[in-house]
Amino acid sequence: MDAGFDARLYADDVAFGARDAALLRAIDTAGSLNAAAERLGRSYSRAHGRLDELEDAFGPLVERTRGGASGGGTTLTEDARALLARFERLRAGYAAIAETTVAVLAGTVVERTGELGTVETAAGPVRALVPPDTDDVEVSVRADAVTLHAPDDVPPSDATSARNRFEGTVTDVESGDAVTRVRVDVGADAPLDALLTAESVERLDISVGCAVVASFKATATRATPVQD
Repeated sequence: MDAGFDARLYADDVAFGARDAALLRAIDTAGSLNAAAERLGRSYSRAHGRLDELEDAFGPLVERTRGGASGGGTTLTEDARALLARFERLRAGYAAIAETTVAVLAGTVVERTGELGTVETAAGPVRALVPPDTDDVEVSVRADAVTLHAPDDVPPSDATSARNRFEGTVTDVESGDAVTRVRVDVGADAPLDALLTAESVERLDISVGCAVVASFKATATRATPVQD
């Protein structure tokens, strides 16, 4: 998946993402939290703190044994394995939909800074990876690169790398087995689609007609020359 991919599961406002899944898998393989943290290049204290945070939200994820002939260790609970399986189903759902859900915005490159540039589109300026030899382009934005925010809960511009932001209105909500596709009218030639979990839809109170702010990173957005 590209840099925009960010599948997450939520419980009590705690997000379980790819780094957390990697931590649980490493514990399962290494047999201890200390060895798992070392394998992942993380500090033990931070890994321990994150595991405690996850367990407070998602329930018991590991079982610890001390001493004995085997020297003790840490194993995953059935809840942890179920959480990992659920996360993988979510990732698979994201991947399957994202492959066929791409918004294409026509525009003109008006500024370049190395490989990045600003493309003027009907929705407004878009920062994207741009070709060096043409100004008439089409900007492709994959649904898995788009994040939705409530209008009153948008992070400050200096607190996120997702510098492309557009106010819009939800025009369609399509729920699948693991993923919900939300379509947003941002005043462009084509709507933006975003992929959310059911928990995120509920947390953001997403429904047709509601106002949202869609954001995405410049590095997850590519402009290509318009084909004649």
